[in-house]
Amino acid sequence: MKRSADPVDSGDSAHEKRARFGHWIQYLVFRGFETAVLRPLPLTLVAKLGRLLGSLAWLVGRPYRQLALRNLEIAFAAEKSEKERRALAREHFRGLVSNFLCGFKLPLMSQQDVLRHVEVRDTERVRQAEEEGQSIVYAVAHLSCWELLTQTPQLYVHHMQPGSIYQPLANPLLNRLLLERRKKLGYRLFDRNDGFTEPMKMLRDGGLLGVLVDQHAGDHGVWMPFFGRLASTSTLAALLARRSGALLVPIIVQNAGVGRWHLRCLPPVAGEKDQPPQSMEAVTLRLNQVLEGVIREQPQDWFWVHNRWKTPKPNFLLHGYRRGVYLPEGQAAPLKPFELLVRSPNWLGDACMALPMVRALKRSRPDLRLTLLGPAKLRDLWQAMPEVDAFIGKEGREGIRAVAQRIRSTGVSYDAAILLTNSTRSTLELWWAGIPRLVGYPGSLRRRLLDQIVNEQPPGKPPLHHAHRYLRLAEACGAPITDPAIWQSPDGTTPAPEGPVRIGLCAGAEYGPAKRWPLERYASVANQISTTPDGQPVQWRLFGAPGEAAMGEELSALIHAPHVNLVGKTQLAELIQELRACRLLLTNDTGTMHLAAALGIPTVSLFGSTEPILTGPAGPQHRVLRHHVPCSPCFKRECPFGHYACMTGIEPTAVAAAVREALHSSSQSSPMDVRR
Repeated sequence: MKRSADPVDSGDSAHEKRARFGHWIQYLVFRGFETAVLRPLPLTLVAKLGRLLGSLAWLVGRPYRQLALRNLEIAFAAEKSEKERRALAREHFRGLVSNFLCGFKLPLMSQQDVLRHVEVRDTERVRQAEEEGQSIVYAVAHLSCWELLTQTPQLYVHHMQPGSIYQPLANPLLNRLLLERRKKLGYRLFDRNDGFTEPMKMLRDGGLLGVLVDQHAGDHGVWMPFFGRLASTSTLAALLARRSGALLVPIIVQNAGVGRWHLRCLPPVAGEKDQPPQSMEAVTLRLNQVLEGVIREQPQDWFWVHNRWKTPKPNFLLHGYRRGVYLPEGQAAPLKPFELLVRSPNWLGDACMALPMVRALKRSRPDLRLTLLGPAKLRDLWQAMPEVDAFIGKEGREGIRAVAQRIRSTGVSYDAAILLTNSTRSTLELWWAGIPRLVGYPGSLRRRLLDQIVNEQPPGKPPLHHAHRYLRLAEACGAPITDPAIWQSPDGTTPAPEGPVRIGLCAGAEYGPAKRWPLERYASVANQISTTPDGQPVQWRLFGAPGEAAMGEELSALIHAPHVNLVGKTQLAELIQELRACRLLLTNDTGTMHLAAALGIPTVSLFGSTEPILTGPAGPQHRVLRHHVPCSPCFKRECPFGHYACMTGIEPTAVAAAVREALHSSSQSSPMDVRR
């Protein structure tokens, strides 16, 4: 029996054969197009054909059309209307395809014919450098018919050996054809993947080298302004020029009519004998500024369908990049913002536990503009945070499309969004709003809607406090999470009011009765404590949600100590101010507990059906009391056995002792800290 081939080898062989076949098809189609269309047509007709095809590409190339419009919005939103930008993008498509076809036509023409279509300007300085024996690095940009530079070296090279660093094409047949044609014109070509030792040697021997400088440089670039927006930029040209002592000269091609161009050498950016030494970053930034100025002259000429301001994945918050962010000293104009939307948790307590994460986000990149989307009831919380630039409130019954429309109606083009919720519904709201990068935990059924998935804590590891669970999302996007300042609220304490020491008491819990300690026990504790350990009088302040007003009245009737019943009578902003005036809060596991902890107010918290390791207000200024039973924590809203033993097992005497100890403690202003 014939033995079958190894399945892996067979699959690889079949794949390689398909790839080779595809490469041959591409090569034959290209050569056929050259022979049948490009070779017989004059250059002017090729350019006109390209403009016609460019108009067609504008109509059918939706992804590239959207990318060009987005890039033009980034560059010119404050200078040009949407109508002007669309007209500019349409003209760009015409010129782009025209120059693209002309770039294929040029190698089929004689040098004499090519030169009749080009006007050369401002080459005196590079000619002088050549005569003095100084090597030259040409900074090349994707402007107009940049392929013209490869076909006319005699226009900007007079005595030196020209060279160029290139990125190989995926098709080896077309790549070989391209290299052969350029080598015939005298070029030395250096594969970017082979490193830069040989290009550097050529420069030190007195050569001339062309380097592309306007592409997205990914993880290897320095993030610096380009049209006022941070972009990853390669420092290669500046590095080669500095290490070889070469003159760094921007060289550009500009449209001068249909099938006609200007070739210009701009003033050197570095390498002049009388120039003070500059860092690679400073020289690279200067190149960006020069290129920006040239693009403004004829913006339709630049390569707008390249994702120059690409959002990196996963670390779009930039903190972890080795080369980091470089900004000019004393930068006058603010950076154009990177727009980040964060979907807030729905509950007050969960939102409070997300505060460190939000602070970490804001510290991640200097251009970040942070918008929070969440329930309207949390507006006061988020707007009180200096790190939050805007808030979008949603009502509980709004449909998915209505929320998406609310997001779009802000007029902001969000670059990314992070979801602190787990539901598919909240993900659909952002997906429908057209936000291009959605980040979150896998959640229920939403995995396919997310563009960047952050996996949950691996099995077998200790459970994470909710605050750290949110921070993992920020860290996965590149934010710094080790700064102790993210745990500390800005100083917003209210001066201690005159009169009795205020102690807050929150006896409710919207989640359900399983989290509530009995009212009579709260009243017992309050009635036991009418003064602080040092003899100051105490006034209890009763807090609770609007739906708990009846519970507040019942509790108030049980308390004989001095107190003020504010249950259901405070909006969130008012509750914040009230808590800041309290020395202490006695509470169930509630949103008010987390709010107090976030404000630096010590708490005595009673836990039953929930787990303080996950949601407790940890830190030396907080005290947690619980009574362990076999079924806790069950995380249920109501006790399935009906006796709430985990809560009723907590004795009033123990709670009163904890309150007295907390009042005696001197750590009243310690920051929220769940890092233990």
